[in-house]
Amino acid sequence: MAPKPHAHSSLPLPLLLLFLLLNLTPPSHQQQNQKISTVDLHALTAIKNSLTDVPFRGATAFFSTWDFAAPDPCSTFSGVTCTSGRVTTLTLGTGLSDSPGLAGSLPPSLADLTELTQLILFPGIVTGPIPFQLGQLANLRVISLTNNRLTGPIPQTLSLLSNLHTLDLSYNRLTGSIPSGLTRLPALKVLILASNSLSGDLPHDVSSQLLHLDLKRNKLTGPLPPSLPTTLRYLSFSENEMSGPIGSLFDSLADVVHLDLGMNRLSGPLPQTLFRTTLQSLLLQRNNLSGWVPPVESQPPSYGEGSIVDLSHNSITGELSPILAGVENLFLNNNRLIGNVPREYVKSVYVGTTRTLYLQHNYISGFHVEPGSMLPDTVSLCLSYNCMVPQVGMEACPASAGTELSRPASQCSVFTYG
Repeated sequence: MAPKPHAHSSLPLPLLLLFLLLNLTPPSHQQQNQKISTVDLHALTAIKNSLTDVPFRGATAFFSTWDFAAPDPCSTFSGVTCTSGRVTTLTLGTGLSDSPGLAGSLPPSLADLTELTQLILFPGIVTGPIPFQLGQLANLRVISLTNNRLTGPIPQTLSLLSNLHTLDLSYNRLTGSIPSGLTRLPALKVLILASNSLSGDLPHDVSSQLLHLDLKRNKLTGPLPPSLPTTLRYLSFSENEMSGPIGSLFDSLADVVHLDLGMNRLSGPLPQTLFRTTLQSLLLQRNNLSGWVPPVESQPPSYGEGSIVDLSHNSITGELSPILAGVENLFLNNNRLIGNVPREYVKSVYVGTTRTLYLQHNYISGFHVEPGSMLPDTVSLCLSYNCMVPQVGMEACPASAGTELSRPASQCSVFTYG
């Protein structure tokens, strides 16, 4: 009996050969392995052509894995993550401590990665402007380009990124003003523009529901904004040239933990609402603030480990109230405080709860220590240049306190407190 013919044996010979060819010949190298879109591949090529590893002996070269002959860039390129063949996260640089980072500039072709949600550039020496084309990447949630040498203004187009959650452009050389639209972005939670050369007033409208706002070490001028989001937990405007009163701006910020307005030109009375339990860092040093430290209304605030309050180098007057007793690091030096230091501070120092207490360069007349009390080795106490001869609190004084134990009697007798 003749064998039964195969099902495909009745096909015409040319079709049979084609069938066998398609089923037996392995797909081409490109068809089998290419898992990234052509547009994204071209964009990555332009990125590699614009950036380069800074040579450093022993450092890992970031671009060593970017081999465009490799079958699958999505799985072999360092810093590249894809979804369905599209680049969704791009991290440029190794971020390792032994790496000096990347050099070059950011190419406009970054905007061709239209599915990108995260763009991170690790510290290096990348120069040039931030491409305005980044404003086309509607899916971006994170932009972090910190610690490089980027120049020029912050692109206005970044205010178009309605999904942006985090923007960190700190420690660069950016100039110009802060685009007003940035602080109105609906999804923005973290805005860090510290250590640049940004100038002008702060945006009037800060309506983004920010958790973290850091603008320190710039050249910002003008008053504080009229309102801030109640969601804030970290806020720093320090080391700028801002002026005017603090006023009631922070009355509604019940969740702020870190508040830093130090080294500006702020004036007016010290807001008494700032002294509340949620604040673990209150930094107002080197301004022109006046007024007094408020009294304790009921139970004193409880400050945690690592707490710091710095009101130094202002014009704060009057007797010191116990409200700040228990702060771990307390700087009240170079003010116009008078009278005896409340016993709550003395106790907090001698039990080691307060580790730093600077009261030098005031007009304090007493710091009463129980006989036989021993100052813990972990404590730094400075009482020099007041209206008394301190029995303790000289060894730990900083060099800026000078060498004189007390103020001249003439200063203490004629000083008036208003």
